[in-house]
Amino acid sequence: MKRQLERLLRPRSIAVIGGGAWCEAVVEQNLKLGFDGDIWPVHPTRRAVGGLDAFADLAALPGVPDAAFVGVNRRATIDIVRTLDEIGAGGAVCFASGFSENAGGSALQAQLLAAAGEMTVLGPNCYGFVNYLDGVLLWPDQHGGVPVCGGVAIVTQSSNIAINLTMQRRGLPLAYVATVGNQAQIGLAQVGAALLEDERVHALGLHIEGIDDLSGFQNLARIARERNKPVVVLKIGKSAAGRKAALTHTAALAGSDAGAEALFRRLAFVQVDTLPQFVETLKLLYVTGTLANPCIASMSCSGGEAGLVADLADRHGLTFPPLSESQKERLQAILGPLVSPANPLDYHTRIWRDRGALTETYSTMMTPSVAMSLVIADFPRTDRCDRADWAPVIDACLAAKASTGGHLAVVSSLPENMPEAVSRQLIDGGVVPLCGLEDACTAIAKAASANCCDNPAPILWRPAPASTVTLSEAGSKAELAEFGIPVPRSAIAKTPSDAAAAAKALGFPVALKGDGFAHKSENGAVRLNLTSQEAVRLAAEAMPVERFLVEEMIDDGVAELLVGVLRDEAHGFVLTLAAGGVLTELLKDRQSLLLPATRAMIDTALRQLRIAPLLDGYRGAPGADREGVIDTALALQDYVLHHADALEAMEINPLICTPTCAVAADALITRKADP
Repeated sequence: MKRQLERLLRPRSIAVIGGGAWCEAVVEQNLKLGFDGDIWPVHPTRRAVGGLDAFADLAALPGVPDAAFVGVNRRATIDIVRTLDEIGAGGAVCFASGFSENAGGSALQAQLLAAAGEMTVLGPNCYGFVNYLDGVLLWPDQHGGVPVCGGVAIVTQSSNIAINLTMQRRGLPLAYVATVGNQAQIGLAQVGAALLEDERVHALGLHIEGIDDLSGFQNLARIARERNKPVVVLKIGKSAAGRKAALTHTAALAGSDAGAEALFRRLAFVQVDTLPQFVETLKLLYVTGTLANPCIASMSCSGGEAGLVADLADRHGLTFPPLSESQKERLQAILGPLVSPANPLDYHTRIWRDRGALTETYSTMMTPSVAMSLVIADFPRTDRCDRADWAPVIDACLAAKASTGGHLAVVSSLPENMPEAVSRQLIDGGVVPLCGLEDACTAIAKAASANCCDNPAPILWRPAPASTVTLSEAGSKAELAEFGIPVPRSAIAKTPSDAAAAAKALGFPVALKGDGFAHKSENGAVRLNLTSQEAVRLAAEAMPVERFLVEEMIDDGVAELLVGVLRDEAHGFVLTLAAGGVLTELLKDRQSLLLPATRAMIDTALRQLRIAPLLDGYRGAPGADREGVIDTALALQDYVLHHADALEAMEINPLICTPTCAVAADALITRKADP
């Protein structure tokens, strides 16, 4: 498959099969891009396609094509793919739609997959790809790219998004743009892995609608790590996976989106939220690679711009190291007594046209403690203005980069104020052009957080059980207790009088619950801090239940957490740590990890919660037993590992965190129903 995929992506001969406008475009765009291999149009009746002589059928070709663009209807596509496989073609892009993306098309897609045999097939319902490194495309439309010697590769499930990305004017050098369509045979992960193995590709961008090849993505992450090439992902869409276990809060908090976030963090992929962030982050990573830390320096000739970048940087977790005394002295000598040296720096306009002074200023700010230095500059529009006065800024940036070797970006405050020609000039000199302060800060923060995977262990995944049942709270706690998770002392009662007697035996105060309710508060099936037998009996008589759970109260908690696991079909088992109790819906404060997770990963996730100060001891209050909380999460993981084939979801909410332990005050487990 690897060799076949290489033939498809880097062919020396191309067959273009069909005669529609899309096939004309494939021929014309290859000629325009400068492809120097053989192009063989194939059509049974036309003498020419796209200005080149056509062959009547595949048997008439002068050789075996490395790649083929199949631009005929869906049923004819199956027959042509079968013939291409029989003659030993390298691979095919199947343009036709009407396969699994449409009702009733799955059977046809299965036929297509069978017809492909050993040959690589991209699609169907697929635009194909453009290879700007070798000047070749199997692409039925216009595109906005140009030949390059190196750049980033982008793979997407959306042909229209791919077209749009080729039209960007932000200076991002595109090495490949590929679409995968229905992914009948190969998908995002396999194509992405093949592109990363090209030495001319320095970073990979993935636009993802859904993940159906978890092992493929783990392999892609391994290749990215081995080659030290960052991967940026933009995931859209929401699946039903996160809503299946509707009985638990975990399902709402750790749905498909949380699973995807946890997956990308586990794989050390950089996740962004918008297409502009996608482009700017890829551009930065192409020029500089990942950043060592979030420390930046900023330089502008305006106090207003200095204030803007200071506010935005703070929101994105970027910091400004203070200037050293030697830096201050040097800047004062360059800029004069009217400038107050600081970071961010407003160097005023006195040196605006002075290349030497600008170079010295930028170089002085670019110290080793700073991961990225920014020069804020918006370039004027050339239809109404003269851009000559901005040339010294460009020259100074290139000179400062060359002399210091530090990372430098030129950032326009508005995206449209960074001309494409300037972007290309800066990139050629190793300087990053970033379009818009907001997206620039996002890109820098993402590049500074792109750390290597800290747990390369295979992600735990199992298929869904056919049918499930939810255990009672008492039954759930009994199972958790077997794995060492602390639970309150309790008793089961069938009548209000029995509940009152059980409460006396346990000792007051107690909690009274209706056993068998998923959301007890909403159903009037929970009462807390009951201090007498009479109070217990009256509370039980008012509950619409047939069985009661009487428990000791845990009254020295300093915080309440939710700790749960959800089986996510796309991403594996998702461990969620969140604010618990009544704060679960209110705060939506959560962190998610894929299993298996390490103690260090769980500890880091706890520290990233907004309620983390409560666990540490807020305003002099005692802190929680953090190690006990982590032990509970690890014990929960042990339960999942032991019951992975049967488990659907499980949740402890609240986990009452005290100074000496962590107690599961409520729990639910949903698992495979017994046959």
